[in-house]
Amino acid sequence: MALHGFIGTQIELKSPADKFYKIFKGQAHLIPNVSSGHIKGVQVHEGDWETHGSVKIWNYHLGNEVGTFKEKVEYDDENKAATLIGLDGEMFKYYKSIKGIYQFAQKGDVSVANLTIHYEKRNANVEAPDRYVGLMVTLVRDLDAHFAKA
Repeated sequence: MALHGFIGTQIELKSPADKFYKIFKGQAHLIPNVSSGHIKGVQVHEGDWETHGSVKIWNYHLGNEVGTFKEKVEYDDENKAATLIGLDGEMFKYYKSIKGIYQFAQKGDVSVANLTIHYEKRNANVEAPDRYVGLMVTLVRDLDAHFAKA
């Protein structure tokens, strides 16, 4: 069984792709207000909210797990993608490396989110990070519902 891999999904959104990318680039501090059942907080550790290379610490709740995820962010404005490169946190009990990618695209009247995690497991007994992709989906769906109300 391979220790390296990636897993992901694509979901259709009701709101414009630009709104999602704007939240991740510059307004991530608002996410706990919108997805409070899962994201308990996010703080800047180094840099700021909108600069490529800034480091943030996320506090999340996933099933019975309450954890933190320290990440360095990379932005790709052309492709409306935010890449969160894992640096520290509970996930590293299971994975040597983990990188989450939120990419948003507008296709006519419809927008989509491509949500992907690239990872390296610590050993062959570790499962793929499906539940973390599920957390990404929940967060984006919470944002979509919030945007629809506005």
